[in-house]
Amino acid sequence: MTNNKLIYFLILLNFINFSCNKNYKTEINNNKQIFHYNQPAGLYSLDPAFARDQAHIWVVQQLFNTLVSFDDSLNLLPSLAKSWEISHDGCRYIFHLRDNVFFHNDKCFENETRKLIADDVVYSLQRLADEKTASPGRWVMSPISTNNNNLSVKAINDSTVVIYLKKPFTSFLSILAMPYCSIIPREAIQMYGESFSHHPIGTGPFVFKYWKKDVKLLLAKNENYFEFDSLGNKLPYLDGVSISFIKDKQVAFMDFLLGDFDFLSGIDPSFKDILFTDNGELKPEFKNKYIFQKSIFLNTEYLGFLISDDTPFNNKELRKAISLGIDRISMMKYLRNNLGYPALYGFIPPILNPLDSSNKYLNYDPHYAKQLLIASGYMDMPNKPKITLLTNDTYIDIAEYIQNQLSKIGLDISIELMPPATLRDLMFKGQAQFFRGSWIADYPDAENYFAIFFSNNIPPKGPNYTHFKNNTFDELYLSLLKTSNADKYEIIKQMNKILIEEMPVVPLYYDVSIRLLQPYVKGLNTNPMNNLNLKYTKIVN
Repeated sequence: MTNNKLIYFLILLNFINFSCNKNYKTEINNNKQIFHYNQPAGLYSLDPAFARDQAHIWVVQQLFNTLVSFDDSLNLLPSLAKSWEISHDGCRYIFHLRDNVFFHNDKCFENETRKLIADDVVYSLQRLADEKTASPGRWVMSPISTNNNNLSVKAINDSTVVIYLKKPFTSFLSILAMPYCSIIPREAIQMYGESFSHHPIGTGPFVFKYWKKDVKLLLAKNENYFEFDSLGNKLPYLDGVSISFIKDKQVAFMDFLLGDFDFLSGIDPSFKDILFTDNGELKPEFKNKYIFQKSIFLNTEYLGFLISDDTPFNNKELRKAISLGIDRISMMKYLRNNLGYPALYGFIPPILNPLDSSNKYLNYDPHYAKQLLIASGYMDMPNKPKITLLTNDTYIDIAEYIQNQLSKIGLDISIELMPPATLRDLMFKGQAQFFRGSWIADYPDAENYFAIFFSNNIPPKGPNYTHFKNNTFDELYLSLLKTSNADKYEIIKQMNKILIEEMPVVPLYYDVSIRLLQPYVKGLNTNPMNNLNLKYTKIVN
């Protein structure tokens, strides 16, 4: 569909009575409050052990709970655990569980359901750490002590769990808030095995009802959910969630305009100029039709290199030439309508690196980039390997921009498009030499960004997809994990400078969260991790 057709359709929409769309939608839902959204990336599993990207995280957070959770300001709150204590040495965590949490009704239980107990926590975390599970989130269990390959996680009684760490780790509670650490029942895995990924049983605000891959996923209200709002009203408010999987983002955009979807997250390049001004604000003609939400998003978009003897990127001059050969400021202005910020300070967003937030290390410098390219020796190689940037179609405009920018310093690259899931698989297997990636913070600390450069986190142990290794960096990383006071910012500054010097990735921009909501959607707030918290969402007539 061309932009001209979209513009024609938008003109047509001015003659449509918006309230008729809402009334029609309410009628077909039999007056039920059903929240509709589209997920173009698709899903392959509803098992929280495989919730490694935002598409999967959003669904997992509706179906499951963790011991602790984040609010919209990223403060840690009790969830399945009502309270906890931490030992003076920082190596022992004692969690006290709620006594009113039940798993979703299912035939895997003798009596349709049962109460959550401490053994479920032990089982869930051990399963996440088990090599046989092959979870991409296995690495988050690495701070926990082990004994004969078993985690040091003990159930003292049905309502008390103790977790022992190898050494102090100041962000351990934040780790436990990650969807990977969701609590599941042993019975469900015993009955469904690998099919658990298509038949999830959790404790979350919504229960699984139906899934036809790439067509529709339906969730229903959990009538036995344990949480209440501040006025004592039972959560969630919604009766259900309906998720579609329309891959054509222009078609999905038109469906949103028609009122078939309740919110739109992220802005595709094909229609950004229709909605937004050059400065990233919603155009006046849409301000009275939709709720516009824009907020900080702890997501860094970047280009990654596989650093090994088998690739041309085992050469930091070449990596730095590519980085300094890209004009990030112009890229954000012309390709993203300034919806985001050029990554001039390094991989870590400045908000997490306050001691080094004024040094623009990555300003555009094509002259120096050419010098570095020559110094790298790549151009003089008799049979120099072809450089191909792997990405998906959402980022084709940025890939083509980078291709054009690098040609100006004398470096020719090609572009290969592939589905997001295929690219993630190649990155995990160490088969993606040059790729566009995103790092969305699992929790709001710089150490979470640095985790993807720690040498012990090379897959399958963790998310170090570049295979970057640096002994000094590793030592600083381990020191950072046990530092909780202002001293950590000096460590962060040192680690950032190592990444600037070695350039295992090319930071492109710091993202912002962009959402458009229908005017009848209430209680859906933004947050810096762009989580989708539907517990408090309402559809208001």
